[in-house]
Amino acid sequence: MTPDDQDLIRRRQKSRALVMALLLGAFAILVFAIALTKIRQGMV
Repeated sequence: MTPDDQDLIRRRQKSRALVMALLLGAFAILVFAIALTKIRQGMV
């Protein structure tokens, strides 16, 4: 593999990791919001 290929792979891995981190954060916020809503409604 050439250094250019390695740089391309690293950039793709970094962007994929960033997307996964954002999705995980959004999922955590969604679960937290649902839990707060259920607690306020007295369902838990």
